[in-house]
Amino acid sequence: MQKYKAKILLVEDDPNLSLVLVDYLEMLTYETVLCRDGIHGLNTFKSTHFDLCVLDVMLPKKDGFSLAEDIRIINEFIPIVFLTAKSLSEDRIRGFKAGCDDYITKPFSTEELSLRIDAILKRCMVKDRLFIHEKQEVYHIGKFEFDYSNMSLTINKIAHNLTRKEADLLKLLCESRNVILKRETALKAIWGDDDYFIGRSMDVFITKLRKYLKDDPRISITNIHGTGFKLEVIEK
Repeated sequence: MQKYKAKILLVEDDPNLSLVLVDYLEMLTYETVLCRDGIHGLNTFKSTHFDLCVLDVMLPKKDGFSLAEDIRIINEFIPIVFLTAKSLSEDRIRGFKAGCDDYITKPFSTEELSLRIDAILKRCMVKDRLFIHEKQEVYHIGKFEFDYSNMSLTINKIAHNLTRKEADLLKLLCESRNVILKRETALKAIWGDDDYFIGRSMDVFITKLRKYLKDDPRISITNIHGTGFKLEVIEK
């Protein structure tokens, strides 16, 4: 059986770097489509199926952060990797808030890029296979019904649709109900790494889950400083 050839959208305006990356990625058997500005990148994404996006941040017409946010509206699951010369912590945090799965600072080695792409694709493909075959899992949290398979959280017959990462994180919290869920456990299970900046991204998801669950005062997600989080449910 022929091995599946993953398709990558590369959006990079540097003519020399982009050609080197295209040649290298195709040498690794990835089918690669190059765009040189953010608008072209977005239009290409809308018209073509991709398995992963590699985006420069400093792009003409539409910057990489804005492009990632637009891509996330269309497809919330596709992995996104940023390539950037911006190394400040606030830039990395903004990148993860925009929905990226990895953030690589220039200059970088092509081998590093290859290893990171390979790790992300393997993780996503394993998750996809598990999601297709998994049985429906429904959790009851106070007044809420959480349907993990359908990524929905329902209270009083009103359903709220969750993103994949929100559902994955809430599932881990449900499985550790009233017990501490360690930060590194959640980060490695969902994001594949326990990097500090990815941790900041997870904090954003925790805040969103707290907002969703606020309609039942018996439910709380407690931050255990330096350790992790605890989903606490006061039973009647």
